[in-house]
Amino acid sequence: MSAPTRSSGQASQVKTTAASTDAIPVRPTAAAPENGALPAPLGPFAESEQMRAVAVASGLRQMGVRPPVGEYVRSVWARRAFIRTLGSAKAYARNQGSYLGQLWSVLNPLLNSIVYVVIFGVIVPTTRGVNNGIAFIVVGVFIYRFFESSVSAGANSLKGNLNLVRSVHFPRASLPVSTTLTELTTLGPALAVMCAIAWLSGLLPEMEEVPITWRLLLLPVAIGLMFVFNMGCAFLVARWVAITPDLNNVIPFVLRFVFYGSGVLFSIEHIVKYPVISHVLAYQPVAVFLNLTRSTVLDEPSIPLDWTMWVAGAVWAVLALGIGFLAFWRGEERYGRE
Repeated sequence: MSAPTRSSGQASQVKTTAASTDAIPVRPTAAAPENGALPAPLGPFAESEQMRAVAVASGLRQMGVRPPVGEYVRSVWARRAFIRTLGSAKAYARNQGSYLGQLWSVLNPLLNSIVYVVIFGVIVPTTRGVNNGIAFIVVGVFIYRFFESSVSAGANSLKGNLNLVRSVHFPRASLPVSTTLTELTTLGPALAVMCAIAWLSGLLPEMEEVPITWRLLLLPVAIGLMFVFNMGCAFLVARWVAITPDLNNVIPFVLRFVFYGSGVLFSIEHIVKYPVISHVLAYQPVAVFLNLTRSTVLDEPSIPLDWTMWVAGAVWAVLALGIGFLAFWRGEERYGRE
């Protein structure tokens, strides 16, 4: 008895099925890349682990993930040219819309100094125990403005560059560093004017002479320590304002409180009557950096070169930078998304 034969239609269907089966691609079996080498093309059916291996070998990273702190520090350092360029560009662009342009970087603290000298140096003298009240106030106002502007700029460093944060992948810590560098750049010419005014004030009657001595060589060291401290404060306020934007409206009041509590216009030692409070105010960070700067510029017997103040300034600078940087790093993956 002969076997049943298939019809031509059935034979055609079998051939079509076999051809379709042969056309189905097989999943790739390429191993993960080793030593940074890329595997062969994976094709449309590659598994996620294989694609992840290719991305890692290509130097790509997952978005929205905080890198380890060591890697983060190296990433910031690798972009030091970007930070320097951004900081100098912002310093140059400041006040470009006005007639006097960059002169306002000097005129602002100078005019503030004149106002405070007239009110607190002449009308209501607050520089008791100081031989040259004009130089004392001028140095205090110029240096405090460096701190104040660094903190204010740091608070707005993320908000003011939101488009950059959302469009380009880079360590966000670059922004507070660049804003602090901007303030340091604008401080340079202001320091020359500050020293000139302090020296010229010694020519006025009833004002002690302000000689130019070797101690002036320590001025860059004091400014460098304050720059590091300001950078740490910029990291902190940038993080806080990113979490709670309303704090940006509170910061000016806090800065005003610090202004009057740091001895910008008066000598803490001669004005504050309570020894404990006087000691606490004298060793709070802003007062320490004011003391360091004045001890290098002025010739005040009440403000000698004190090594304990220099140690305190170094400690405050390191603490502020370490705490501020770590606090900022902990929110790295959230900046621009909140």
